[in-house]
Amino acid sequence: MNDYLLLPLAALPFPNIDPVIVQIGPLAIHWYGAAYIVGILFAWWYAGRLVRNEKLWASGVTPMKREDLDDFLVWAAVGVVLGGRVGYILFYDLARYIQNPLDIFAVWQGGMSFHGGLVGTTLAMILFARSRGIRVWTMFDVVAAGVPVGLGLVRLTNFINSEIWGRPSDAPWAVVFPNGGPLARHPSQLYEAALEGLVLFIVLRILTHGLLKLKRPGFIAGAFVAGYGASRIFVEFFREPDAQLGYLFGGWLTMGMVLSVPMVVLGVWAMATAKPASAPSPA
Repeated sequence: MNDYLLLPLAALPFPNIDPVIVQIGPLAIHWYGAAYIVGILFAWWYAGRLVRNEKLWASGVTPMKREDLDDFLVWAAVGVVLGGRVGYILFYDLARYIQNPLDIFAVWQGGMSFHGGLVGTTLAMILFARSRGIRVWTMFDVVAAGVPVGLGLVRLTNFINSEIWGRPSDAPWAVVFPNGGPLARHPSQLYEAALEGLVLFIVLRILTHGLLKLKRPGFIAGAFVAGYGASRIFVEFFREPDAQLGYLFGGWLTMGMVLSVPMVVLGVWAMATAKPASAPSPA
């Protein structure tokens, strides 16, 4: 007998939380969308606390004004949403959107790529920083420090939505997802929420406030990129690959792994080459 047939008997029940927080007529507020909004607002608020704390910066000079962060909020939102959507289309399901181009605009159906969102936000930070005379690497650091909270929240809503679940498992904490077939599976969304969200935020907090690494422009951004990449690669061993892609090159590689390896390399390089800031300009 196939052992997996017995897994649902010992699996944890899916909580069946309604993906919609509240609905008034045709207007519906989803946990998924709310997670993005809360994540962006938290990163903005947290960045403001960082730039106001003179002890964290070289020579006690803050690198930018709080008003700069207020203005960047719109740029960040556009970069995350536009980049995340375009990234998902290009990396994960291009054939579908070529056949159904109007689906590109159906963002309420899901379909966002972290890697695409990272590229979109990075471009927004570069353009904004240069327009305000802010050191680009410092802009990266300030924004990256608070991003893990949003990542963790989005992964929690992936769990609520019963999407991007894990591979079949006999672990006692495995879950039978409503749309994941009869097999118990790894709750890989929760693994990602823990690693990419909670653990990564704590690590960056230690680096910014304990080891004062904001004084070395690029170090915090590098730690974030490398930390996310390593966490994502690890969780990909437990996460079911996208059905339309499967395993790449006929082996065990997934698209998430392929896109995350360069992140680890780039992040380690950024940390290794980060040098103490010299002659900071007053904000």
